[in-house]
Amino acid sequence: MDVNKETVIYTIIASIPKGCVASYGQVAALAGYPNNARLVGRLLKEMPKSSTIPWHRVVNSQGKISFPAGSDKYKTQRQKLFSEGIAFKNERVLMRDHKWQ
Repeated sequence: MDVNKETVIYTIIASIPKGCVASYGQVAALAGYPNNARLVGRLLKEMPKSSTIPWHRVVNSQGKISFPAGSDKYKTQRQKLFSEGIAFKNERVLMRDHKWQ
């Protein structure tokens, strides 16, 4: 993995403001790697637990949390988003209201 690629993607994720979300594909495109949404997902999965990067602000293109519904990780991400004022409808983030940029 190109360390620079990781740094750019992590920097983009760190830039997502509180109360906003971005999709995996949006993060990849902003980092200069369009069509690499899976790369963003893999980097988030590999991110150290001690990281302060707001990983929870990244959702899929449909506005859904990618963890299995009802799982502990799903509940954690949903609660983090909810605590930042992110609204959901039918288990989807209201992207028109909360999409970054």
